[in-house]
Parts: sequence; C-alpha cells; structure tokens
Amino acid sequence: MSEDTKSSSEAEAQVAGRRLRADAQRNVGSLIQTASEVFAEAGVDVPIREIADRAGVGVGTLYRHFPTRSDLVVAVFRKEVDESVEAAKMLATQHPPGEALEKWVERYVDFIAAHRGLAAAFNSGDPALEGLPAHFQERLGPLVQKLLDAAAASGEIRSGVMANELLHGIGMLCVPPMCGEPTDPQRMVGLFMDGLRFRW
Repeated sequence: MSEDTKSSSEAEAQVAGRRLRADAQRNVGSLIQTASEVFAEAGVDVPIREIADRAGVGVGTLYRHFPTRSDLVVAVFRKEVDESVEAAKMLATQHPPGEALEKWVERYVDFIAAHRGLAAAFNSGDPALEGLPAHFQERLGPLVQKLLDAAAASGEIRSGVMANELLHGIGMLCVPPMCGEPTDPQRMVGLFMDGLRFRW
C-alpha cells in the first residue's frame, strides 16, 4: 500500500470514527431528554423499552450507554440540576434581584411537581443514587444563595435567609398532603415567599 493510500485510509477512518462518536452522543442526549420527559409523566419505574422506543433507539443501545436504570436516573437528575443552575444564572442577569428570585422559585416548584418520582428514587436505598442530593446542594446552593443575597441587598426580602432553608421549605410545601384537600404548590410557595418579604 502506498503512503498516499495509507494516509487516505487513515483519514477516512478518523472521519468515520468522529461520525460514530457524534451519533453516539446524539443517542445519549436523546435518551436523557426522553427519559426526563417519561419520568415526569409516569415516574422512574416506567418500562425501559418505552423510553428506548420514544427516543427512537433500540433497547440494546440504551443499555450500552446506561447499563442500569440507576445510571439513567443519575444522568437525568444531573441534566435537571444543570438546567436549574443555568436558569439561575440567566435570571440573575435578565431581571431585578427580587423578580429573578421569584421566577426561579416558580421554576423550581414546577420541577418538583413534575419529578416527584426522582425524589422517591433518592430514598430507595440504591447506592448509585446516594450522592445525588449532595450534588444538588453543591451545584445549586451557591447560586440560590446569590439570588437570595441580591434580593436582600436590594431590600426586597429579609436578610439572613439561607439557600438550604429556601430549598427545604419549598420542597416541604410541594409534598402532597396526607389528608384533606390537595393544595396548589405554587400558591403555598407564594405565601411562603410573601413571608420572606415581611420585615420587622
């Protein structure tokens, strides 16, 4: 084989390799997005085949990228956290401090309501999921704290509110009541936020 032929073959192999990697990356992205939507609709126990079918890939492709259901749950959760982080950054640059905080909180309430199955998975005892709550706090906590501090500095909420207090309080208000009439999470959290605006 001549040097020119060899170089051409190597170049073609490299192009083919890049194409395969790009296809694989698209498959991963499609699977994570589809799983996020399916988990929101039906919980994390939905049949894996349904996720693969809706993503337009084979079950074998899904298992090649995510050998266990927990691997897929972790990937979905990390995607959701990344999106929440980006939303906090974007809102902080596009709105006044108090409005940025309020809009992010509304978004967070919708996230909790749509992903209750993820919260249940965290308490399943699966070792693969144990570190996810800490990951959530580490990634999102500092940005939420910045939103709180900026709103406090502008005089729109009381000072001294900690990010973990806000996240925990919202999470508790979004839990369906054990008895009585169901409540509207957005309304309940709105009342909670009104409390932050009260200053004595």
